[in-house]
Amino acid sequence: MYQLTALYNHPEDPAAFDKHYTEVHAEIAKKIPGLLRYTISHPGPDPEGNKPPYYLVAVLDFADEASFGAGMGGEHGQAAVADLPNFAGAGVSLLTGPANEA
Repeated sequence: MYQLTALYNHPEDPAAFDKHYTEVHAEIAKKIPGLLRYTISHPGPDPEGNKPPYYLVAVLDFADEASFGAGMGGEHGQAAVADLPNFAGAGVSLLTGPANEA
């Protein structure tokens, strides 16, 4: 398994972020060839009630690194990357690597 994890910073306008993410970005990402699973979460506060460091976390699973490369290098993968500036103005960190079960 190979993963792409996207860590989105807190946007200035959460409603606008959520609308674009749900209606546009997620629809593009779901079409990436080779994508096996796609999950998102909105982290909650820590036990002390502090705001989480990220607003949204998305995890995209692929069978292996080659599938990831082919999918992200294709039309839909490139469209998903090109869409980031349209809603992720507060910043996003993209992490990739092999995923292992604990």
